[in-house]
Amino acid sequence: QVQLVESGGGLVQAGGSLRLSCAASGRTFSSNYAMGWFRQAPGTEREFVAAASYSGRTTTVADSVKGRFTISRDNTKNTVYLQMNSLNPEDTAVYYCAARTRVSVGTSGREYDYWGQGTQVTVSS
Repeated sequence: QVQLVESGGGLVQAGGSLRLSCAASGRTFSSNYAMGWFRQAPGTEREFVAAASYSGRTTTVADSVKGRFTISRDNTKNTVYLQMNSLNPEDTAVYYCAARTRVSVGTSGREYDYWGQGTQVTVSS
C-alpha cells in the first residue's frame, strides 16, 4: 500500500504564499510514480491543479494557476511540493496529493491510484 500525507495548508491573506508538501511512504511506493495535486472547494467537483512526472522533469499546471503555482519533487525524500504564490480567495479549497502508478503526468483524477487525506487552504480577502 501507499500512504500520502499532505501538510502546509492554512489560512493566508490574498496575495500571500503557501507551500504544500506531500510525503509518500509504503512498501509499494516507487519513485517511478507520477504525482499530482488536486483541489476541491465546497459545492464543486475536484479539479486538477498540477502534476509532475516520476523524475520531476516534466510538469504541468492548470490554466487557473499557471504562473502562480509550481510543482516539484524530491525523490530522495519521497516528497512532492506545491508552491503557491499570489493566492486569491478562489484558491480556497481542500488540496489533495495523489500518486499515479505511471511515470508520465496525468491530469484527470481517474488516472491516479492513491490519494492523501487533504489539507485545507483558506485565502482571506
